[in-house]
Amino acid sequence: MDNEIKTWLYDIFQSINEIDSYYTDKPRKYADYLSDLKTKRAVERNIEIIGEAVNRILKKDKPVNLENAQKIIGTRNRIANGYDKISDDLIWSIVINNLPKLKEEVQNLLK
Repeated sequence: MDNEIKTWLYDIFQSINEIDSYYTDKPRKYADYLSDLKTKRAVERNIEIIGEAVNRILKKDKPVNLENAQKIIGTRNRIANGYDKISDDLIWSIVINNLPKLKEEVQNLLK
């Protein structure tokens, strides 16, 4: 695997780990997420980084298999360009439902 692709995969992995780190000492509760603007912005920024890394990977090597790659890129674009149209529900759903699977996919690709 190309070194740039490995770097971008590692960036994805690190961003997911950073999001996970916001909840190491407390349970993941949607209400807490909604009331913590700093965490919301940090999560959104990490999702932007993930989306940009996925975009770069696909531009360099389309066969890299990330299940929801186009949705990830689309979400990144919506956060960056349509920030006023991003719902907290969507971001929270990604954190709870999609990032654990993406993390597993990235770990398998890095092996």
